[in-house]
Amino acid sequence: MYTFQEHNRLSPQRHKLSAFALWRQLGCVAVSLVALLLLAADDAPIRQNTSNAASTSNTPIAARLIPVSLPITGNADTNLKRLIDQAIEVMGNHATSRPVLILEFRSTDSEGADASEFERSLSVARYLASDRLSGFRTVAYLPRSVRGHAVLAVLACEEIIIAPDAELGEAGRGESHVDEAMRSSYREIAERRRTIPPAVALGMLDKDLAVARVQTLDGVRYLFADEVESLQEEGTVSAVDAVVAAGDLISLTGSELRLEYGFASHLASDHSELLEALELPGSALERDPSLGGEWHPIRVDVNGVINAQNVNWILKSTKDQLNDEASQFNFLCVTIDSPGGSLIDSLRLANYFASLDPSRVRTVAFVSSQARGDAALVAWSCNQLVIKEDAILGGPGAVNIRAREIPELKRAVQAIAVDTQRNWSLPVALVDDNFDVYRYTNTRGDLRYFSDEELTQQSDPNQWTRGELIQCGKGLSGREANRVQIARHLASSLAEVRQLYQIEDELEGIEPNWAHLAIQQLSSPQIAGTLLFIAWFALIIEVSQPGIGVGGFVSALCFILFFWSNFLSGTAAWLEGLLFVAGVVSVVIEIFVLPGFGIFGFGGACLVVASLVLASQTFIVPRNSYQYEQFANSLMMVAAGLVGAFVSLLMVRRYLPEAPIFRRLMLEKLDDDELHERELLADYRHLLGKRGRTLTQLTPSGKARFGDADVDVISDGEAIPRGSSVTVADVRGSRVLVQLVEGEIPN
Repeated sequence: MYTFQEHNRLSPQRHKLSAFALWRQLGCVAVSLVALLLLAADDAPIRQNTSNAASTSNTPIAARLIPVSLPITGNADTNLKRLIDQAIEVMGNHATSRPVLILEFRSTDSEGADASEFERSLSVARYLASDRLSGFRTVAYLPRSVRGHAVLAVLACEEIIIAPDAELGEAGRGESHVDEAMRSSYREIAERRRTIPPAVALGMLDKDLAVARVQTLDGVRYLFADEVESLQEEGTVSAVDAVVAAGDLISLTGSELRLEYGFASHLASDHSELLEALELPGSALERDPSLGGEWHPIRVDVNGVINAQNVNWILKSTKDQLNDEASQFNFLCVTIDSPGGSLIDSLRLANYFASLDPSRVRTVAFVSSQARGDAALVAWSCNQLVIKEDAILGGPGAVNIRAREIPELKRAVQAIAVDTQRNWSLPVALVDDNFDVYRYTNTRGDLRYFSDEELTQQSDPNQWTRGELIQCGKGLSGREANRVQIARHLASSLAEVRQLYQIEDELEGIEPNWAHLAIQQLSSPQIAGTLLFIAWFALIIEVSQPGIGVGGFVSALCFILFFWSNFLSGTAAWLEGLLFVAGVVSVVIEIFVLPGFGIFGFGGACLVVASLVLASQTFIVPRNSYQYEQFANSLMMVAAGLVGAFVSLLMVRRYLPEAPIFRRLMLEKLDDDELHERELLADYRHLLGKRGRTLTQLTPSGKARFGDADVDVISDGEAIPRGSSVTVADVRGSRVLVQLVEGEIPN
């Protein structure tokens, strides 16, 4: 048997032709040239007519993308065949030309991707090569390497499109022994489709076989070693190149399959290049979980600041729905109205939405107002994005992305882009305002949006021509997002979203528990402002009354609810709580312990106001336009609550006593004279003109007795001896003015 260790010894024999064989080759070449010239002349009108017919035909080609999860084990073959049956039934009813069935071979577990079972893979391969699919153009798309017996299913497709660095081969890895049944199955599928020659297919399976590419008079052939020797003896071999030697398995990269051997029809690194290769519209590769049937939707709301608590609840609720066997939902609508808040948590949510199997669930994000900052990543990660015209996508958000977070942002977004076969530059630019993205076009008129870094990752960067810079620093409006193709549709309401996707059922939301709803309601600006108003109002009433009463309790309760809701919603932390406590303690010290110049009082009041403002926002110092706006809103909310409390208190004191209901419950207001009289400590007006005797010397103040009462008195300026007789000349509040009685001698 021929082995490639004998390659050097047999080289003279392989490359030396007999004279007869040489003349025969020259004659064949001459005849072929003449025939080609004649055929070209005769076929020109036919080609022109065909071209004209093709150009006038604008009928879209029906296409469907079917994911093939690797490895093919268990019931995977049955499930895949059922999925293909449903797809071809839908396409067969609507197709006017030969539909395209694209099978995307992809593995979520790289370690177990080559563990496909032979029987399951053979079942899929025979189904793909059967007469049932003869009316469909089957295309195997390999964005990543395919090894193991899954190769057999690839061989059963009419066409192979593969990424340049992906590999196909080593079908027999993990097999300790390859029997004749396996060989015959691979030979059968390869001969039926002729996508890859049978010898090469068997070379991928059996490491004991040596395969060569042989140049003969009839063209290129792929043969085993013994077949090469037979042809060499006949003198019809002009060149022999080893494909694989005995002891190894064939594994070819995408570039080799396409450029060197011609087994692959096109190279495509992502879905956009796949669409270009097959000349299909962008919607052709969308996986339809409903398979032409009805949508069964659910809705998840991403509202307010994004934090760990909200994301954990959304993840748990969605997973529970997916794992519920009674749930039939295949459409997930993610409504977003958020300024962002946490890059890490937004990436967690984005990764989860991107990881959902699009053949089982279609995810659609709807942005009604805003998806600022890192919240834009959540919207982008869904299969499709629908946005309102005046909504904002990306740009300044609740938090600023720090420089050390940018590399992690790029890595995470690129990983999602690879898994979802999309470009990654625009979503990064929506979060990082220093990241430049440009509009690019190629000679075919295709439009893309790349950064310089992503441009270098393209298979042929030189074909792209740079255009305008896309301004993403302030975010994109809904119309702009639709123009740059990051948003699929424009819609003004959920009703329009239902209309776009022909959803008959209501978009019922996953309801959170009562605690989560309470947190959302309490942290809303309206409720938070009301809590502050009640807290300030009750506090003012409490301060104006002696002791501790209901006002103090109500005020404390409102402040606790305010901080609790903001703490759980992610806008408040320990800093705000400590500032508030420190402020209250400082005010108490100023009032009861160290009354003085007001340093503790003024400083404590500032700490209380600062804690309330910071508790309403996710940042300390505003650094972008959105944060400046939020800072102003927070100040307005706190100030409005305080001013409203003062105004309300004045209104209550002015008008409440006159109300019919409360008039009987409150004391009537006294006039000024009566109030002055009641506020006197003692009333000595009855002593006016009375005569008494001094008990002490008046210099000028002292004591005097009037009847049985001892009264503090004051003379009119002169000293009056003890025991003198005096009369009361005037009474001014608690002051009694006396005069010495003329002619009286002191006792």
